[in-house]
Amino acid sequence: MNIPYGKQNITQADIDAVVSTLQSDFLTQGPKVLEFEQKFANYIGSKYAVAVANGTAALHLCTLALNVSNKSNVITTPITFAASGNCIRYCGGNVFFADINPETFLIDIKKLEALIISKPEGFFDGIIPVDFAGNAVNLELIRSVANKYNLWIIEDSCHSPGGYFIDSRGNKQFCGNGSFADLAIFSFHPVKHIACGEGGMITTNDKDLYERLLLLRTHGITKNPNQLVENHGGWYMEMHELGYNYRMPDMLCALGISQLTRAEAGLKKRKEIAKRYNDAFVDNKDVILPKFDDGHAFHLYIIQVENRLELYNYLKDNNIFTQVHYVPLHTMPYYQKLGHKKGDFPSAEKYYSKCLSLPMYPTLTSEEQIFVINCINLFLTNKNQ
Repeated sequence: MNIPYGKQNITQADIDAVVSTLQSDFLTQGPKVLEFEQKFANYIGSKYAVAVANGTAALHLCTLALNVSNKSNVITTPITFAASGNCIRYCGGNVFFADINPETFLIDIKKLEALIISKPEGFFDGIIPVDFAGNAVNLELIRSVANKYNLWIIEDSCHSPGGYFIDSRGNKQFCGNGSFADLAIFSFHPVKHIACGEGGMITTNDKDLYERLLLLRTHGITKNPNQLVENHGGWYMEMHELGYNYRMPDMLCALGISQLTRAEAGLKKRKEIAKRYNDAFVDNKDVILPKFDDGHAFHLYIIQVENRLELYNYLKDNNIFTQVHYVPLHTMPYYQKLGHKKGDFPSAEKYYSKCLSLPMYPTLTSEEQIFVINCINLFLTNKNQ
């Protein structure tokens, strides 16, 4: 029995949806793409959604749509997957980091603003906050900072479909709904809430950005009669700018539509798993538990422990495959070549030294979770003897 840290859940309904699309007239650029986009936008609460090849493609397209260039300076968190910073580099821009809040693991808004004011007025162009582990960034606060300094926001919501924060008026603000961020992105990698194998989504409430994203994901080419400079007939198309082939095929969109019908059930199951972990470790002084609020999407359950490597290897020996999220991005050799260095962001580095992501996915059985808990407790008990 192997217990991974994350795992997709593919049902017969998912298989039937994909097979039906495989037997249809369209494998790509067909009706399932628009259907998935509309249903996802309804689920998230945004006006528009654009399906793309993966979450990294979504980030890249967002930076293109916002005209990031080699003159751009953008801030993100060091505790994130590489794509949150790399998307800026794809456009030649400069990546800056603001340290995390050690309680939430999210970008620290005070350190964010301190970084902004440490540079000349107009130096920064935008912010890419990350809803890390399923914990929703308070974008109302981020927006207040962004407005003060005329910055755009791309919300990296790959970990948080269905997650939300409570705004100053007491309203739920769902991740990616476009109320505060200019653009938001999601991933449909197998370990995510909605699994398509590969795939991503961009959400926005800005019609102009939406229309530009549609153009950029398909080579910058359009057949829309309202956008053509000339029109030679029904076959005619024009390339208006340099775009990419970042389309998501119909068969994967069909899988996404099917997965979306179970999104709320999966989120409920994740909350139950998190509660069992909390109950099991709440009195264990050797385990630092993550802090959750009601709007958490529970993509990851991350504990902090001493002797992390030993525990990781012990669990692996017992066929429990945990993970670490993430090695701080500023410590990567590529980013160190750009001038970042270890020691720059102590909260992120301290968190990294102890963090461990435990198995968290809707099909994790109670028996499997009990086994994980018992193994951890046994390891910690033996270490204290």
